[in-house]
Amino acid sequence: MDTLSLLAVLAILLVLVFDCSNGFHDAANIIATVIASRAMSPTMAVMIVGLFEFLGPLLGGTAVANTIASFVDLSDVPRFDAVKIVLAGVTGAVSWNVLTWWKGLPSSSSHALVGGLIGAVAASVGGHHVAWGFAELLHGNVKGVTKIMLALLLSPVAGFVCGYVIQKLMLMLLRAASPRMNRCLRGAQFITSIGLAFSHGANDAQKSMGIISLVLVLAGWQQSFHVPLWVVLACSTALTIGVMSGGWRIVRTLGFSIYRVRPLHSLNSQLTSAAVIFAASFVGAPVSTTHVVTTSIMGIGAAERPRAVRWKKAEEIAWTWLITIPGAAIMAVSIGGLFHAAIGLFQ
Repeated sequence: MDTLSLLAVLAILLVLVFDCSNGFHDAANIIATVIASRAMSPTMAVMIVGLFEFLGPLLGGTAVANTIASFVDLSDVPRFDAVKIVLAGVTGAVSWNVLTWWKGLPSSSSHALVGGLIGAVAASVGGHHVAWGFAELLHGNVKGVTKIMLALLLSPVAGFVCGYVIQKLMLMLLRAASPRMNRCLRGAQFITSIGLAFSHGANDAQKSMGIISLVLVLAGWQQSFHVPLWVVLACSTALTIGVMSGGWRIVRTLGFSIYRVRPLHSLNSQLTSAAVIFAASFVGAPVSTTHVVTTSIMGIGAAERPRAVRWKKAEEIAWTWLITIPGAAIMAVSIGGLFHAAIGLFQ
């Protein structure tokens, strides 16, 4: 196997590692509220969510994959260098995911991937190889990094607003309900958690699908960009393995450290998050499930008892969001330098 092929295989394997880390990092987003409200046991939640996480990428299309693969342009870069750049970017994203998971902070895997790739590309071949999309935005076209950033910025706002509105509406509809209604609310969470798991799989796995397909093109193994079936299956499997492996540190943060979640809150959070993520996947916008779920809980808490929301924890999470892209970018740049030095030793 030549050096380029070996590097491409390593990049693909690392993307699958990222997909798996995305799964265990984001598992909490899917199962935290359903566990906190005692609608499901942790084992049952993981099994049900794992199944529909796997089905999401298979049935969710490739619109998000196309968006992710098109925000960097390495077509005029030598094949070996282009694949090395992608490898460094993904390594930076994986490193950031592991660090924030270890600290129990629900940061965004999407931000980490975008930051890692931007850092690796800009440091290696210049920022002009990044499709920023600023000029196109002036003409009413949303694409490139601009499209990704708008999606990542607007989705938390949508999560908060929708969570607030749905909570207010449900409180009005259930104002005369007896405590026995909690049993129905817990039962309804089987449906909403399935919807959230499916939407998460459909959106998040496509990010890895897009990067792997980009590597196939850069390595010369595909003439044009498309997502092969084996890539879909591999990313679905990696994400599902990650989801089923845990994320329990972040479960405590989302399920208990922001607002005291009861059955109604859990149901509304899952309903809100699934709706926002489904809508984003439909238009090819990569969003952060972490952002959407977290802000939906905040919106629900603000609609009921604003003072009971632990805004200090929200502030901590917000700071993590702000530093994720530059943090992952710095990691990718550092790792890219190490790759360059290591490869130089063998040449």
